[in-house]
Amino acid sequence: MMVPRQLSFLALDLGAESGRAMLGQFDGERLRLAEVHRFPNGPVRLPSGLHWDALRLWTEIKSGLSLAIREHGANLVGIGLDTWGVDFGLLDRHGVLISDPYHYRDSRTDGMVQEAFRRVPREEIFERTGIQFMAINSLYQLLSMAISDSPALDIADTFLTMPDLFNYWLTGRKACEFSIATTTQCYDPRAGDWATPLIEEMGIPSHIFPEIVPPGAVLGEMSPSVAEEVGGSGLSVIAPGCHDTALAVAAVPAEEGDFVYISSGTWSLVGAEISEPIINEHSLAFDVTNEGGVGGTFRFLKNTTGLWIVQECRRTWARQGEDFSYDDLTQMAAQAPPLQSVFDPDYHEFRKPGDMPARIRAFCQRTGQPVPQSKGAVVRCVLESLALKYRWVIEGLEAILGRHLEPVHIVGGGTQNRLLNQFAANATGRPVVTGPVEATAAGNVLMQALALGHIGSVGEIRQVVRNSCDVVAYEPTGRAEWDDAYDRLLRVIHVR
Repeated sequence: MMVPRQLSFLALDLGAESGRAMLGQFDGERLRLAEVHRFPNGPVRLPSGLHWDALRLWTEIKSGLSLAIREHGANLVGIGLDTWGVDFGLLDRHGVLISDPYHYRDSRTDGMVQEAFRRVPREEIFERTGIQFMAINSLYQLLSMAISDSPALDIADTFLTMPDLFNYWLTGRKACEFSIATTTQCYDPRAGDWATPLIEEMGIPSHIFPEIVPPGAVLGEMSPSVAEEVGGSGLSVIAPGCHDTALAVAAVPAEEGDFVYISSGTWSLVGAEISEPIINEHSLAFDVTNEGGVGGTFRFLKNTTGLWIVQECRRTWARQGEDFSYDDLTQMAAQAPPLQSVFDPDYHEFRKPGDMPARIRAFCQRTGQPVPQSKGAVVRCVLESLALKYRWVIEGLEAILGRHLEPVHIVGGGTQNRLLNQFAANATGRPVVTGPVEATAAGNVLMQALALGHIGSVGEIRQVVRNSCDVVAYEPTGRAEWDDAYDRLLRVIHVR
């Protein structure tokens, strides 16, 4: 892992709430990360629905590039970009973006999963894709367009997921990276290519899907027009693994193979690392997903709602004139009585924007539980329910894999919520190790280093992460009380 000098890489990491340009400096043994540019992200509501502001995001990406080149251009050797999954842009035959990409929480996919089952049986869709059934998936977004005779779909020439769209604007190359392609539910992991027969049976044009490139592919140099605008040239643009969770998992500082990871943020992605997709009746029954990872791996996981619910509570209270920080809310939760009420974070009412505290109270009342009144009680109810749902997912994964998963590695922004981390240890009855906070950015930078030959394997990436970050360990407590709460979760988990 020796490098001739300290090398700098730029990670452009876009999440559902914010984006940032992170500079990674790598000396062969350790990685240092520094924030160059940060910007907000979020949906824009138009008469046509809920969208992403792709052009503003593109402007912010270029601002981050410009700042990094100005300050660190001499040592900057690579650029890598990642985002959330499932959302996409469509280009016409001239390579022009047809319309603002839709946000995955837009209501156009309501009822689309059931419509898909009318066209192709549920079992067959899973057999061909191995992906968890979620209305947000690209497959159902595209199906809604096909059913509504969308003019955009009629004139579309190329489908690009969000990071692939930005990479196209950076380089002029139209390609989909493997890890992000698998999130669409349009990819066949056994065939190693797009699930063309399934796509066509849904009435979706299959010719729009471009080539698929592996994690770590060098897409090319920045285009001359972008280079001129941001003040640099000759920089390699790398597809490091363009799905943020794939990169977060790559940066898990694990030493053994039987760990379970939780990528904690707006979503909580709970899973294990496997070498081949597991597509059988058991994984179908548990509605688990086989998403692409890096280094020839798959992420056998379940997407569960994460801190989105707390984020929506905070937004609701801000609209009512009470603006709390996340630290404020966590401190209030810590003061509230423990384990009063529980709910399933993946209940459909909690997936859409809106008055989340009112929905939580309504669920608790409807299921005969104490109704949380104070803001601290509401947030504590959320955090405890998330932790209990982690246990439910982990036990389901273990049943399919036939092995015990321990410890629990939590990475990502959610690691900063120490109360949730302790709850996760208590609920699962397992030791929890948290860090790094910037797991996605670390994975992005180190996958770039691997792509350019400065690191030899994912195992070496994890060694660099262990050398570079401090982790925090949590031991479980209060087992009997949490077992009782888990029994209550099991009673309400299928309430609809």
